[in-house]
Parts: sequence; structure tokens; C-alpha cells
Amino acid sequence: MFLQTLVTGLSIGGVYALMAVGYSLVFSILNFSNFAHGTIIMLGAYVGYFIISNLKLGFTFSLVGAIIGAAILAVLNVKLAYTPLINRRASSLYLMITAMGVSIFLENMVYVTVGSHFYSFPEIFKQTSIKFFNSDISPLDLWALVFSFISIYGLHLFLTKTKLGTAIRAASYDMTIASLNGVNMSRLISVVFILAGSFAGLAGIFLGIKYMVYPTMGWITNKAYIAAVIGGLGSLPGAVIGGILLGVIETFVSVYISSTIRDVFSFSMVIIFLVFLPAGLMGRHLEEKV
Repeated sequence: MFLQTLVTGLSIGGVYALMAVGYSLVFSILNFSNFAHGTIIMLGAYVGYFIISNLKLGFTFSLVGAIIGAAILAVLNVKLAYTPLINRRASSLYLMITAMGVSIFLENMVYVTVGSHFYSFPEIFKQTSIKFFNSDISPLDLWALVFSFISIYGLHLFLTKTKLGTAIRAASYDMTIASLNGVNMSRLISVVFILAGSFAGLAGIFLGIKYMVYPTMGWITNKAYIAAVIGGLGSLPGAVIGGILLGVIETFVSVYISSTIRDVFSFSMVIIFLVFLPAGLMGRHLEEKV
């Protein structure tokens, strides 16, 4: 029972980490919380669902389609909604308000065009559980865990081994200095949103398979925001640690205490961290000097 709960918690935490990484990528560059990220996750899940159910192209095409579709939507989001504000050097508050407006707009567009129906993915992973040390492990949990960690490790290699990744890390510390050193910030921001959108599409697929696809599923990304706060907004290692920690704790609370207080426990953690450790586990402590 313990091992089964642990694997389930790690798989959920892996998906939380995928979502939290998208939040942290954008926050590290533009210093605002992109609340439209949850809607991109929802749209990625819809793209994957329609590819596998309507076009009958299989899980691989559904996964790739969701990743590409969410990445394209994320780039359109930054180009149409955020870039005009960024060019005018608008405050982060205006970017955050715009993100909320984009989220509400896209969610209502789904209601108008697709409807409020709940859609379930066709059976992809065999329902028969895998026996491991007298524990029943779900294949879906294993695949979610594997895909999450491979993707996050791939992002780590990209950020540490490529020139573009180095530019992103440099811009996360100081966009002005990075720009003075020849970094094309417009291109860099687009790349960051492509990465965040790709992770959103991957997370959307596994959320849709594990639960269902529906217009308000993007609100589950509140958990990813919690994970990002716990780990430290703007810190990618912190986002991963926060997501895994939150997923494991939530699962153990649900199994061994009560599922009804799971969300209460999660949001209580945010309050505790904001009061006693506002920078999170791995966030940077910054001081603004005048």
C-alpha cells in the first residue's frame, strides 16, 4: 500500500512539476505569474483528445499534437497579449491582469465553440495493474512519471548545455544586461513561451487521461502555482521539487487521512511558506536598492 501510494504521488507530483516549470520559466524572465498557463494546459488536452478520438491517430500523434498545439497557442498568447505591454515597459501587475483576462476569454471561447461537456480519453494504457512488491502499480502512473522526468531532464540539458539555454539563464538574472550583451529578448521570450507551452501540452495530456477533459480543468493548475511557490517562483529546480513534494504529500493525506482535506492542506502549505519562507525552498532573496 505504501509503495503504491508513493508511486501515485510521484506521478501526480511529476505532472504538477511539468505545470510548475511552465510557471517558473515565464516568471524567471518576465517576473509575473502567467495565469493563462492553466488555460493553455486545458487547450492542449483538448487538442490531444480530438486527435486521438476524432482523427484516430493514436497516442503518439495525440501527445505530439498536444505539445505542438499548446506551444503555438502559448506563442500567440505572448505575441498578441503580452508583447505590446512588454514593449511599453508596463508593470508586472498589468501583465498579470492581462493573463487573467486571456484565461477567462479562452475558457469562455471553449464553452461557446465546444460546449461544457466532459470528454474521456479512449483506453490507452492497459487497466491491468503491475504487481511490484505486493503493490498494484498503475501503468498510467508509471508512464506519467517517466515522461515527466525525461522532459524535465531534457529541459535541464537544454538550459545548461546550449547557448540559447545560457541566454535564458542570463536573462533570468538581468534582462537588461543580457540584452546589452547581444541577446535578442523578443526571440528569447518566444522561446521561453514555446518551452512553457510544450510542458503545458504534455501535462494536459496526462491530466486528461487520468481525469477528464473539460473547460475548467485549467483551474487544477492552481496546484502547480502552489508547487512553484513552495519551490520558489522563478527557480526551475524549485518548481520540480515543489511539484513532487506537493503530489506526494497530497496523495498520502488522501490515502491515510482524508481526501476531503487534501486541498485544505495544500493551500495551508502556501500560507505557511508565504509567511515563514516567502522565497520558497530554492528561490532567490532579492533586495531592491534605491
